[in-house]
Amino acid sequence: MKQIITAFFLFYLLSVSVYSQNKNKLLGAWKNQESIITIVDGFYSYAEFDKASKTFAGTSGGQWEIENKQIVQLVEFNTFSPEKVGTTLKKNFSLNGKNLVLGDKTFTRIDNNKPGALAGAWLITGRKRGEEIGEIKEGPRKTMKILSGTRFQWIAYNTATKQFMGTGGGTYTSEKGKYIENIDFFSRDNTRVGASLDFKFELKDGDWHHSGKSSKGDPIYEIWRLRKK
Repeated sequence: MKQIITAFFLFYLLSVSVYSQNKNKLLGAWKNQESIITIVDGFYSYAEFDKASKTFAGTSGGQWEIENKQIVQLVEFNTFSPEKVGTTLKKNFSLNGKNLVLGDKTFTRIDNNKPGALAGAWLITGRKRGEEIGEIKEGPRKTMKILSGTRFQWIAYNTATKQFMGTGGGTYTSEKGKYIENIDFFSRDNTRVGASLDFKFELKDGDWHHSGKSSKGDPIYEIWRLRKK
């Protein structure tokens, strides 16, 4: 009996190890022509756009996990098919060097979540108005920002109504307290494509304090918190 329990425990540890290895290998940003999928721990975003013509085709994303050699996606936003919000999708995947085959598409790795000071999925939890910081409680209406090591995408949406309010994304750097976004796509205003925005950032007790000027030139001070499922 003791041998059976030991064997089962070793099998469990091996299964957890294999799961963790496969999961970690997926983290980062991947590209297929002008589409980008950004995968962080527990969450993902996908966007189609053409930077040269400043056109935005659409986006989708939500939560993910690995189950029986498939990626299981819980859709939280989808501009291509809004009716899929709230549904679970399963896709076969395989990794071959720097390539990720996901469903019928092949993506090439852009980064592996490095350097990664801000890698993860963040929800906005506070915004300064005047001298007061107003709390933004988590609910179906979300403003989320997903960052790999070099890519970012923010998304505003509502899981209850399946409404999509906007998104933007591109590349970023975060060094010595300065956070710089280089915009590759913007669903609300394509004239902002190609622009770079400079911000100050600081991590305080795990929260991301973000200040500077918005794409419209208005002063902002925001607080973001790493999201949990």
